[in-house]
This record gives sequence, C-alpha cells and structure tokens, in this order.
Amino acid sequence: MLSIQSISFAYDNKSILNTIDFNVEKGKHISIMGESGCGKSTLLKIIYGLLTLDNGQITYNNKKLLGPEFHLVPGHPFMKYLSQDFDLMPYISSAQNVGAFLSNFYPEEKKKRTYELLDIVGMTDYADTHVRYLSGGQQQRIALARVLAKEPEVLLLDEPFSQIDNFKKNELRYRLFAYLKQQQITCITATHDKEDVLAFADEIIVLKDGQQVTRDSPSQLYNNPTNYYTASLFAEVNKVNINLFIKSENKEILLYPHEITIDNTSTLKATVLNCYSQGNYYGLSLQIANHKLMIHSSKAHKPGSLVGIQCSINLIKKRANLLQ
Repeated sequence: MLSIQSISFAYDNKSILNTIDFNVEKGKHISIMGESGCGKSTLLKIIYGLLTLDNGQITYNNKKLLGPEFHLVPGHPFMKYLSQDFDLMPYISSAQNVGAFLSNFYPEEKKKRTYELLDIVGMTDYADTHVRYLSGGQQQRIALARVLAKEPEVLLLDEPFSQIDNFKKNELRYRLFAYLKQQQITCITATHDKEDVLAFADEIIVLKDGQQVTRDSPSQLYNNPTNYYTASLFAEVNKVNINLFIKSENKEILLYPHEITIDNTSTLKATVLNCYSQGNYYGLSLQIANHKLMIHSSKAHKPGSLVGIQCSINLIKKRANLLQ
C-alpha cells in the first residue's frame, strides 16, 4: 500500500499543498483532479521523491519514502513518473527509447518486450523512427511505453494524454488502463480531463488551492454532485434554485445540462439566448426568470424563441438533500 500521510508543501513560503491524506491499495487507479495550479503535478513530484516535504510523510508497504536529499538520483526504483515534458532521447529511435532500460543480456526478450509496449500505445509503425521526427502526441505515446518498460509497481502519470489526438486518445486509454489492471500496477493520474477518469479510475481525489476537497468513486462524484467546483470538473453545471421547479424552501441545487430537458407541453417557459451545435446535440443557453441555464437539445432552436423545460422531480429532491 502507498500511504500519503498529512503532507504539506510550499514554494518560497507560498503554500501549494496543505494536509493531503490518502491511501492507495495495490493495483488501484487513483485520479487527482482539479483546476490548473491546484497542486496536482506537485503532488506527483513529491510522491516520486523529487521535492522535499515540509510536513507529513509518505510510506510504501510501511517503509518511509525519502526525498531528493537522501538519493544521488532522485526517485524510487519501484516507481515510474511520466512528467509533461516526456524526457525522451531525440536522436535515437522510438524502439531504442523504449528499450533503453531493458537488459541487453537477452536481446530477443528485449526486442519482444519493446514491441509489446509499442503495440500497447499504437506505435509499432514508428519503431525505427527517430523521436525528433515524431509529433508531440506521438512522443507522448513513446514516453508512456518507456515508463512501462520495467513494469513498475507504482506508476505516476501527469496529464498522460494531453497532446494525443482525440481519435487516438480513447483507444489508448482503454489499452493502457486495461494493461495496468492486468499487471496489477498501482496508478495515480493527475488530469483535468473527465474522460481520463470516469470509465477507468477506482477513486477520484479532488484538489482546490492545494486542499483536498473530496474523495470518492467516479460514479458517486458525478451522479451526486455536492459542490459546484467538483461538478464543474466533469461538465458544465447549472446552479438552480429549487423553487424554479417545485414549491419548496429557498435552496440551490446543481443540475447538468442533460438533466434539464425540452418539453413544450410544460408551463415552465424559457427564452433561448443562443444555440450551439455540439455535433450530435445542441447546447442551448436559456433565460428563465433570474436564471441563466445551459441545457442539451436534440434539435436546434432560434435565439429569441420560447421553449418549455422540465426536470425530474425525484432528481430535484435528491439533489436538494445532497447539496452542501
């Protein structure tokens, strides 16, 4: 088990992380989410041993992990960290980069392992291409294969798909996270992209201004949003007074755009401010009373037109009980 125990860290007396606590069991995938500057990358660097803690400690299997002042080469041998700068060798091939830390005593096994990893990230066609000739997204995939080469016990990934094209990204997510589960490699991913976590993470830890806001399963955090900040990490979100839909106490709830639907039989009418094509649906900006709402619609609606809207009463009551 990897255990992060009440850790705090500051740059030049500016607090970056404050009293972060969580445990990660073997083979689990934990995602760290939050807006830019919330401390996600710093947390990964601390876990890997690149920065010195101000307070708290980190242990792995009950053994304390020490910072850079205790190692000639910072880092831990059982752990790999993929930063956002990739750290590849540009003047050798993709295959040579991936196999750089594999033993040369068994060349056939090394070659087989190298191509297995290139296949996981979809880069076998570029095995002999020098890294300097690859795009940023292709380099990121080679960097992913490289950190997997020695099958680390713990893998730390900082925005691991940020430069990869969307049509490649989804396939790579499935391949990579399935491989990590199969090999029982513990993974901590820092990301701001909901697609990196909803289908793949076992738990999400949300950071804001260096503080640990909440921790729960992806389905629990998404389906039962209890604060605007966390909900907004997954999608646009409406903060709505419950009285807009039902007579009740004066209380705000959170509703995603897809949870408010068009129903022209409804007596609750809203004015369309703008209509945006989103491919397989339209995003509508609406004005109703003193509320501005974003909702999804299967059809386009002209700005200035009136539409009826509705929302599940059970959902409204559920959210009213959950909102903090």
